[in-house]
Amino acid sequence: MRDWLGQRARASPEAAALVDARDGGAYSYDDLDERVELLAGRLAAEGTGVDDHVGLLASGVDAVAAVHATMRVGARLVPLSAALTAAELAPRIDRADLDALLCDAGTAERALAALDGEDGEGPESDPLVRVLGGSRVEVGVETGSCRPLAATTPRPFELPEWALEDPLVMLYTSGTTGRPKLVVLTVKNLLASAAGSAFRLGVLPDDRWASPLTTSSMGGLAPIYRASLYGSAVVRCPTDPEALLAAMADHGATGVSLVPTLLSRLLDAGDLPDSLRAVLLGGAPAPEDLIERCADRGVPVCPTYGMTETASQVATARPGEAVEHVGTVGRPLLFTEVTVVDERGDPVATGESGELVVAGPTVTPGYYGDPELTAAAFDGRGLRTGDVGYRDEAGRLWVHNRLDDRIVTGGRNVDPGEVAAVLRDLPGVRDAAVVGLEDREWGQRVAALVEPRPDADGSDLDAATVEAHCRERLAGYKLPRVVAFDAIPRTASGTADREAVRERLRTARNAASGD
Repeated sequence: MRDWLGQRARASPEAAALVDARDGGAYSYDDLDERVELLAGRLAAEGTGVDDHVGLLASGVDAVAAVHATMRVGARLVPLSAALTAAELAPRIDRADLDALLCDAGTAERALAALDGEDGEGPESDPLVRVLGGSRVEVGVETGSCRPLAATTPRPFELPEWALEDPLVMLYTSGTTGRPKLVVLTVKNLLASAAGSAFRLGVLPDDRWASPLTTSSMGGLAPIYRASLYGSAVVRCPTDPEALLAAMADHGATGVSLVPTLLSRLLDAGDLPDSLRAVLLGGAPAPEDLIERCADRGVPVCPTYGMTETASQVATARPGEAVEHVGTVGRPLLFTEVTVVDERGDPVATGESGELVVAGPTVTPGYYGDPELTAAAFDGRGLRTGDVGYRDEAGRLWVHNRLDDRIVTGGRNVDPGEVAAVLRDLPGVRDAAVVGLEDREWGQRVAALVEPRPDADGSDLDAATVEAHCRERLAGYKLPRVVAFDAIPRTASGTADREAVRERLRTARNAASGD
């Protein structure tokens, strides 16, 4: 098959394809196709083509065009987070074996610093660096090292054929539990994910999907590919709550992808527009009180469970289901199979918790350049997610936490999700992250980072209040023994950065003990 945008432009050239809420720019599929064709011609002139690895460190309309242009020339896309430092980018660039790196005016200098590395030792790979969007960009280096792609004269190129099993995207996981993994996603993975999501949430020709999430995350990348398949439009939006609300209202958004923290801030900022049919909520577990707030205000919230390795959604609850069964992420999408297994890998009974194993056409073939990690991630039933949850009698999925998040204190297992849920019920608490801290006597101690609500009176929220609240609801060995109050550090996808949480709690413990 040919690239999806080109086919969509032939099928519905005048349909709305892309709106940039930041500057008001609007593009039909014909407009976007023309922009992509020019960019693809310039990439081809620079020698970029079939099976090349193209990094993307940019945002806005240029980033959307680059997503489609890499597919048009037959290259594999490797999105990179613009939030990363040069030191963080360097190993990611190296592991991805990039042939080219597309950045913008805001990231060009950092991209070059990542390639140089400390003491002049950067990644072994030496990708071509080009800047999107503008005829002249000042990056403080010689023009030959990093110059605007607009200065390249485009040349004709052969349109490649894509097979279903061809790798289309390589995307880094958020790395919340350790070293980020580079996930390979095929044409089939992304097609099946788009189909499964459409069958669950529905698609209309005039749909406009608001997307405030970065293209370096699956939540921000998926709408770009899906819109070209559906023939609908993507509205690129700012993340500031007030500006995001205004953008959704101004452009009649019918859907939006959000993480729980951003949805909570939107609800604090005002009313979501009536045009919305689906608020896809993922990236992190949704607190029950957030779902209840949505129900009270008529917000069509759709909690979802997904992962990079499954090209986005595994299971998604429809709005009515989410409200009637608060806490569920709904049933698995069509063609996706989820099995709950015990420590031996055997299926458990309905209602019993275990590790979730996912199989189906959305599941990655593996991790790039790491056959050992790939082999360890799969068994005969599918991808071992490392997530703990259960299926109820109606087939709905409930997800608790990561398997490796389990805390063992004094020989007893503590589910951090259970403790966090209790903490979220405490008045004045917006969210909580619970981890285990190493302890000589008990092996681990339960520790909690509590994020107060911004509008709450913090004078009544202290460690003693937390202990009293938890003692009425949890067994003694489950009580948080180390408590700190602060905003929860998060990854770009909105998931709690557990290593950063653990470090803050270690600091709090050491300060309390005088170490």
